[in-house]
Amino acid sequence: MVNLQIPKISSSKKSSGVLNFVIQFFMVGLIFFALGFALGQKKVAIDKKGFIPNITFANQTPAAYQNVDFSLFWRVFDTLPQKYLDKTAIDGQKILYGAIAGMVKSLGDPYTVFLDPKQNQAITEELAGSYQGVGIQIGFNKDKRLVVIAPLKGTPAEAAGVKPKDLILKIGNKDTFDITLPEAVDLIRGKLGTKVKLTLMREGADKPYEKEIERAQITVKSVEVEYKDSKKGKIGVIHISRFGDTTDTEWDSAVSDIISNKVYGVIVDMRNNPGGLLTSGIHVASEFISGTVVKQETSDGTVTALGADHTGKLLSVPLSVLVNGGSASAAEIFSGAVKDNNRGKLIGEKTFGKGSVQDVVPFAGGSSLHVTFAKWLTPNGTSINSVGITPDVIIEPKADDKLDTQLEKALELF
Repeated sequence: MVNLQIPKISSSKKSSGVLNFVIQFFMVGLIFFALGFALGQKKVAIDKKGFIPNITFANQTPAAYQNVDFSLFWRVFDTLPQKYLDKTAIDGQKILYGAIAGMVKSLGDPYTVFLDPKQNQAITEELAGSYQGVGIQIGFNKDKRLVVIAPLKGTPAEAAGVKPKDLILKIGNKDTFDITLPEAVDLIRGKLGTKVKLTLMREGADKPYEKEIERAQITVKSVEVEYKDSKKGKIGVIHISRFGDTTDTEWDSAVSDIISNKVYGVIVDMRNNPGGLLTSGIHVASEFISGTVVKQETSDGTVTALGADHTGKLLSVPLSVLVNGGSASAAEIFSGAVKDNNRGKLIGEKTFGKGSVQDVVPFAGGSSLHVTFAKWLTPNGTSINSVGITPDVIIEPKADDKLDTQLEKALELF
């Protein structure tokens, strides 16, 4: 048992005690006022545990969000698990990811996306060059409809006859209108041996067609070399299927092989290359170009020139580049740099026309944000977004062509 002893207060000390109490009360009030004012200047960071928000304070509130009332968000967030019929479908983490994805999607840019851990892993595997699927690179056309950028060489999609610029109207029974890129990738990917049905519309066709394609293990080497003869001598043909994690190493090995074979000229085949890593596009272009490879223009109008990342070993070797409607993004950066620097001839068909650059912001737990932070321009300052690059020599192959007419034309020009 605790014995509390209360000290007696003499009459001579009463007046000073009251004064001290008033002063202390005033100081405590002042401290709480200052604390409240400081917190009022801070950003509210909400940690949602279960369905009850715990609110903490950190950092300055961004000006763009000062007038946003989040009470509606929390009302919906709390009402959903209470009212929704199927309680087993309620997953707090999944709801949070969906809310974030919806917030990002509201910007209307199909290339600015939030990826949950599963979707982020799928993109990572694709850049690494090994995954299970049908082997098509997908994106969006100028009307923001889901479209085939390119089927990858030697994959089930190519064998099924899927072509660049085919609109993807349905994946299974899912209509692709207003679908996000991660959602589409999720639906097309799947276990080895399973099948996916795609409803496609070919450019210029009257009606759509369907393809049921069996998924396979897709392992794609991004750089391959072969040699052709021309009247001038041996020509090295370098096929680049994408710009991924292994492209720089594979490219450097291909260049060493080209040099050891003492070729007269080089043809870089960028057909059906959907792009990938900007840094790899610059690395490959640096082999032929010593000046500006690409320019980036940010939202404030600032334009930054990005030059070669190393001294090229093929700076004086005659060069031709093959392109088509499946050449996109980093493949177009390479092609635009060659054209603007008058370094070689572009042969084939107009390119896809993806002229934006995305930064990848990783988050704890395996999710990430792919956010468009700039548009890229050719060295002469030309934007190709939704326009593409027109080749110096236009050759549109016919369905019944037995020869690769675009490659034959490149060899002829040498």
